[in-house]
Amino acid sequence: MRSRSFVATPPGATIKEQLIDRGMSQKEFAARMDMSEKHISKLINGEVQLTPETALRLEMVLGVPAKFWNNLEAVYREKIVKVKAENAMDADTEIAKQFPYSEMAKYGWVSQTRNAKEKVVYLRKYFEVVELSLLGNEQITRIACRRLAITEKSDLALIAWAQEAKIKARDIQTAPINIKGLIAALPEIRKMTVLKPKEFCPLIMKCLADCGIALVFLPHLKGSFLQGATFIDGNKIVMGLTARGKDADRFWFSLFHELAHIVLGHIGQLNGTTEEDEKNADKWSGDTLISEDDFNSFREKNDYSEKSVIRFAKEQQIAPGIVVGRMQREGMIKYSMLNNLKEQYMIAV
Repeated sequence: MRSRSFVATPPGATIKEQLIDRGMSQKEFAARMDMSEKHISKLINGEVQLTPETALRLEMVLGVPAKFWNNLEAVYREKIVKVKAENAMDADTEIAKQFPYSEMAKYGWVSQTRNAKEKVVYLRKYFEVVELSLLGNEQITRIACRRLAITEKSDLALIAWAQEAKIKARDIQTAPINIKGLIAALPEIRKMTVLKPKEFCPLIMKCLADCGIALVFLPHLKGSFLQGATFIDGNKIVMGLTARGKDADRFWFSLFHELAHIVLGHIGQLNGTTEEDEKNADKWSGDTLISEDDFNSFREKNDYSEKSVIRFAKEQQIAPGIVVGRMQREGMIKYSMLNNLKEQYMIAV
């Protein structure tokens, strides 16, 4: 086994040299050692450990002290550890380059450093893994989004973001997971769209915590291309939402999109969500905020004036900006129209 700085040579290499010098076949040697030829072959190739008992037999057969063989084995095992550690560090150094480390450090998620090896160590501790390559294990990263790959910068940024959500959620006390309770609470959550962030944030967090969901607001990581992510951690569901300044309609659509993943049973899937899951979550989110029948009735009136939108929003008991966002997404109006009805949110984290 080799790495940049170390070579781990098994004691069997020295045994082989001894046999060559003596002109002794492995078959004869096995007989003299009172061991199987298969075991001797594995011993020479470093596939089995050279035990103290084997060292004593080697002393009898080859005349070389057992202490010598035991020392060779100890050095070999130590070198294997160093080889593996160095190779893992080299591999993780390449993975670490793909993370938005400076941004993570700016938010205080990891320690500030420019040293490549220190970055790897800090990232391993942050993700609670012995090697960063393990982040590709589906048992470790179960996020309700598309399938993740540790070769993609955007996916690594998402994994980093989700880990912070998981860490923050540990401090949030929740009741046992209750999906039926969440479904029953949806109308109440929907009514909160007319409130200000400072009013609805604690209300939503309390409402979701009562259903076993820890809601965490986090800053946006560049390159992550996400508004939110949801996953199970232990005995609670963690829902993370980005808290950068954005239109109210995008915030609420993102929130209900993540709620959709919970209600529709998308979380906890080994392969993440499919494109079909994401489409279904989008539809569920839009229709829960404004029912399809109600929205179609509004559309059929063909009155897209500001006054009409405000009146419809009031009837629906939701923020006007949500109506505008739906109209824009469905091509009823241009994205440059009626934006004055969209409130901008700034949520502190």
